[in-house]
Amino acid sequence: MARWSLLLVLLLAGCGTQAVRLDEGPREYVAIDYENVLQRWTRSDELIAMSQLDNVLTVTATYESWDFRWAYVVRYAEDYRLSVEQRRRLLERSLAETRKEHQFYVALYAQRWNFGDLNADEPAWIVRLIDEEGNETAPTEIEAIRRPGAIERTYFPYTSPWRRAYRIRFPRQRADGRPTISDRAGWFGLRFTGAQGHQALVWNLERAE
Repeated sequence: MARWSLLLVLLLAGCGTQAVRLDEGPREYVAIDYENVLQRWTRSDELIAMSQLDNVLTVTATYESWDFRWAYVVRYAEDYRLSVEQRRRLLERSLAETRKEHQFYVALYAQRWNFGDLNADEPAWIVRLIDEEGNETAPTEIEAIRRPGAIERTYFPYTSPWRRAYRIRFPRQRADGRPTISDRAGWFGLRFTGAQGHQALVWNLERAE
């Protein structure tokens, strides 16, 4: 029964959001496309403690997929007036990272500031990469962005002084060689769990025809 309740929560969390695809290949983006691509790959949710009617956790996360990175580099190159060669090298380096790990930019607000420290010895919240097939993966790195600057505030505009910002990375493969996001999964997500409850951000996957 508990498993079906969790599935219902995940399905409801994914409702109203655009399904995404994890395929690679060239894109034809221009700089003004970035806002739409950012929205496509970003999820946000709040966890309310019903006993106190208090917001105990607000999380917004962008999955830095192949598709997202292509749009990001195009926008960045336009903003910083990179040369064609500089843009090419940046794009190649960024896309290569997607083949090594799953990376998310995450900004969160917790009930107390110290509750938002995901690197604490005893964190109030732990984060896992999950998918429809039941895979659950711990991060290989939780990189705290101590002082988000112009780049974070511009390209991830949900960043604010009241939120902690992180880049969270997960392996693409488990120790047994299986992918951490199954090829058969209809969705994947980030799950935050702790003493105050649990919350999941879900990216529904578009089925290949």
